[in-house]
Amino acid sequence: MKNEMNSIENTEYNKVRKSRYCIVFAGLILLFIFFALLNIYMGTAEISLKDTVDVFFNPQNIDESKRSIILDIRIPRMLEAMILGGALAVSGFLLQTFFHNPIAGPYVLGISSGAKMLVAFTLIVFLKNFSYISSITLVIAAFIGSLAVIFFILIVSKRVNNMSSLLVAGIMVGYICSAVTDFLTTFAADEDIVNLHGWSQGSFSGSNMDNVWFIAILVGVVFVLVWLMSKQIGAIQLGEEYAQTIGVNVKKFKVILILLSSILSACVTAFAGPISFIGIAVPFLIKFLLKTIKPIIVLPAIFLGGGVFCMGCDLVSRVALAPSELNISTVTSIFGAPIVIVMLISRNARRR
Repeated sequence: MKNEMNSIENTEYNKVRKSRYCIVFAGLILLFIFFALLNIYMGTAEISLKDTVDVFFNPQNIDESKRSIILDIRIPRMLEAMILGGALAVSGFLLQTFFHNPIAGPYVLGISSGAKMLVAFTLIVFLKNFSYISSITLVIAAFIGSLAVIFFILIVSKRVNNMSSLLVAGIMVGYICSAVTDFLTTFAADEDIVNLHGWSQGSFSGSNMDNVWFIAILVGVVFVLVWLMSKQIGAIQLGEEYAQTIGVNVKKFKVILILLSSILSACVTAFAGPISFIGIAVPFLIKFLLKTIKPIIVLPAIFLGGGVFCMGCDLVSRVALAPSELNISTVTSIFGAPIVIVMLISRNARRR
């Protein structure tokens, strides 16, 4: 009788859990469609809803300039915000798993600043000597900058047991890298300083379909690799000793984890500059909504949630003070910082 009751309770629990998963994923998909349509329709240039629809179904009925705005500017920008927002959220989740700390993220730990510093150096050097910089060059530069900061943080983590001290170390590294970046810009030409400043504040304004294809392939491959490692990530979440008991080579796996996280954050920094809070706020919000930390469920939702969050913030950055444009990090901070504050308060409340 007792076993039957437990079986019934487990069945009901599984039904509720699956219903929650379906509701959350359905909500994220609807939000994605909603923000995608708004990003295509809204902007500085006024384009009617009819013209927006005609671009896809009756392109001969719309003039070339409006068609170019939608197809060459708004759609690539929307897609880039979606993919890079998802990449940044997944990168934050991997770092949180690595450090066993919910406030670990590419921006907070100074990883984005390290990538920004080396990309700025690469841009200045290449702009002085060459007329073209490939996407691969920028991603490699950002990846090396990210790894340099992560290497430093790992050294510090072995010497301090307090995560607060590690966080402070990451923030200080971020300040140092930002100072070096500002110093490097003094050697750039006047016209290049404007571009560097705009890029360093975070923006999707330079999006194009060539970049979108490159980003989609790179982020897609990394995300699939991460998702295939869901079982090992779940084991790490339960503790390194448990992971070892089920055959996970913890040291090797954590190196892979940090490398994949670096590639994702480097890709974001290379194409859009440093973007704050998405890597912390979105994983927390998704795990709160799903009521689970299982990577096989959480990872797709985090990617989709990061994309939706970034698309929404980019829309606000474009239309809030049109025709002027806000920096994307300004908007993500406005919406992301309160979520992080709530997260910290809820964690402290549970510990009491």
